[in-house]
Amino acid sequence: MSTPFEELANLDKLIHEPARLAILTALSACESADFTALRRLTGLSDGNLSVQLTKLEEAGLVNIQKQFVAKKPSTRAKITKKGNEAIQRHWEKLNSIKQNADAWEDNLSEE
Repeated sequence: MSTPFEELANLDKLIHEPARLAILTALSACESADFTALRRLTGLSDGNLSVQLTKLEEAGLVNIQKQFVAKKPSTRAKITKKGNEAIQRHWEKLNSIKQNADAWEDNLSEE
């Protein structure tokens, strides 16, 4: 049986990276979000948000739509079905690791 620490090391690093985890979590709670709203929610810089969205799009976890609205560029992100399933699995795994860590801690205090 692996320890919670070993389980943490085996998490999907694409999703577990803090910026991408924040983006996917935010997008999983809405139909879509514009770039400005995501930047405010996540606290990421424009450049970092753009880079992370590109990585998530390349992995098929989000769709990016770019258009002009009132002659201004507008970027919207939407989580894909694959992305939604991935973020749900990730949070379930984190919750499981937390429960295992709590039980593991109980075993340590008995020694």
